[in-house]
Amino acid sequence: MLIDSHCHIDFDDYAGRIPQILEGMARNQVTHALCVSVNLTDFPRVLSLAEGYPQLFASVGVHPDHAESAVLSVDDLLERARHPKILAIGETGLDYYRQKGDLEWQRSRFRTHVRAARECGKPLIIHTRDSGEDTLCILREEAAKDVGGVMHCFTETLELAQAAMELDFYISFSGIVTFKNALAIKEVAKSIPLERILVETDSPYLAPVPHRGKTNEPGWVRHVAEEIARLRGISLEALAEATTANFFRLFKPN
Repeated sequence: MLIDSHCHIDFDDYAGRIPQILEGMARNQVTHALCVSVNLTDFPRVLSLAEGYPQLFASVGVHPDHAESAVLSVDDLLERARHPKILAIGETGLDYYRQKGDLEWQRSRFRTHVRAARECGKPLIIHTRDSGEDTLCILREEAAKDVGGVMHCFTETLELAQAAMELDFYISFSGIVTFKNALAIKEVAKSIPLERILVETDSPYLAPVPHRGKTNEPGWVRHVAEEIARLRGISLEALAEATTANFFRLFKPN
């Protein structure tokens, strides 16, 4: 019924708890989850989960906050992306909120991810924070429209969402959309085409209402979907059907 399009259940927060996490998904009719890579050191843990459970998929990439992994080649990513359960390149992108100073290394590494995605034909998972214009600029310059992707955990403006969709990107909403004061994000979730929406948890972060403040888990993506359905005046079933179809259209799992 639902898919968590972005989680990090390889993190230590879930050590020894994967069976319980999968049970929580089943209780909430969450059929699949995409486990997203944040660095190459821990990539084997991400891949192991995807190999071990039919409900789980994986990506390969280095998060823009990981400055210690600045040197990265296209081949580093392509070698790992060959696995059939690797659906995407990322997460990658730009973050000018946590990282300061000369961030050319971040922009260069972002370009490396886009080039790898184009070469292997897999979509991109994009993180952008306080860097929307530069993110769009690099996506355009590197012809990211050839593969498309998703703007994950979207917290930007409607105008940026529209520009991303013009580049064949989907917009993914996290538990933030359930927060009382997230009025701008709620408006974006109401306004963009249903065929461009994905839902995610970004577990272990950003647990939705009514679990705010707890360690998030993929089963709780249901609350994200319920809120977007409420905002749009449609049923949860309709929202779930659309976002699941969107996931399979974008990521094309076998």
